[in-house]
Amino acid sequence: MRINNHTEKKGLAILGSTGSIGTQALDVVSRHPDHFSVEVLTAQNNADLLIKQAAAYKPNTVVIGNENLYDQVFSALDPLDIKVYSGENALTSVVQMESVDMVLTALVGYAGLKPTIKAVEAGKPIALANKETLVVAGQLVTQLAREKGVNILPVDSEHSAIFQCMVGEFHNPIEKLILTASGGPFRGRKREELLAITKDQALKHPNWDMGAKITIDSATLMNKGLEVIEAKWLFGVGLDKIDVVVHPQSIIHSLVQFEDGSIKAQLGLPDMRIPIQFALGYPERLKADFPRFDFMDYPNLTFEKPDMETFQNLRLAYDAIERGGNVPCILNAANEIAVAEFLKDRIGFLQISEVISECLSKVSYISDPSLEDYIETDKETRIKATEII
Repeated sequence: MRINNHTEKKGLAILGSTGSIGTQALDVVSRHPDHFSVEVLTAQNNADLLIKQAAAYKPNTVVIGNENLYDQVFSALDPLDIKVYSGENALTSVVQMESVDMVLTALVGYAGLKPTIKAVEAGKPIALANKETLVVAGQLVTQLAREKGVNILPVDSEHSAIFQCMVGEFHNPIEKLILTASGGPFRGRKREELLAITKDQALKHPNWDMGAKITIDSATLMNKGLEVIEAKWLFGVGLDKIDVVVHPQSIIHSLVQFEDGSIKAQLGLPDMRIPIQFALGYPERLKADFPRFDFMDYPNLTFEKPDMETFQNLRLAYDAIERGGNVPCILNAANEIAVAEFLKDRIGFLQISEVISECLSKVSYISDPSLEDYIETDKETRIKATEII
């Protein structure tokens, strides 16, 4: 990886800097000013926070996705000699800047796909917090990364855990990847108990502090389904080698089982700054003063099977990757629309799965999609999901 000679710091482009992952990534940067410089910050709508971040971290460039907010951001940052752009095209351009050594994709949902592809094409290593990029177009993105010799380093706690367990083991075949899931706020409840669930109840995750969309995905277990698909592409294993186990304490972040029967696990308190820092600093483990895990505080670590009858999104995700083609893209787009409508109180909690299931049966199947096919599938699915709702 190229390091800027004039600073000897790793220049970061943080896409989605005002979200949960983005703000925690900036916390990591603040703790290691000798290791990282911020070259690019981007946000979609949160102009106020983007301006504050830019004033604090002095990036070369910022992008505000919502073009209506451009004037506000420009007038605030122009006196600081910070370049300001807006819109989707700007987002795909700034990741290719010469001064950028690594791109942290922390955008929510489908929006992460195009900028990630452009960054890979430009040869930039990716710290990937946007699992939807690999859910939607995993084959295309991983193939492109191989061709360009680009590393995709996972930021999700589960995939980071697997990656950490595999360091030094890359030549040893994997027998099984075991992704852990907290089970969300409704673990143990049956379908009839979820009929009247409100968004406020669904937004109360027992262990993690995350953005609204990923928190709802965690409550429905769709987040774990998306992670299964992401794991398939990140680690190049078949679906039959990926298991999910519910682990309510969220201390073991995931496990890898090898052919001799040995299992490696990565443990720690549920703090996203740890996997963020590991990805940004890789291959070095940077010192941190984050709170430490103590076994005496967690005398019981428990494990359960996921309930796919109640939480059907996990089953839908397994089915989608098994069918392949553009089906995971359909799954993701339908879920994004359904979750957005649930957060607006327009559909019930259980109807999220119903909308996704109907889209999976009605949107056109493409066995070997191109990038244009993925874009068209995403558009078609969003229209269909909106019609269904």
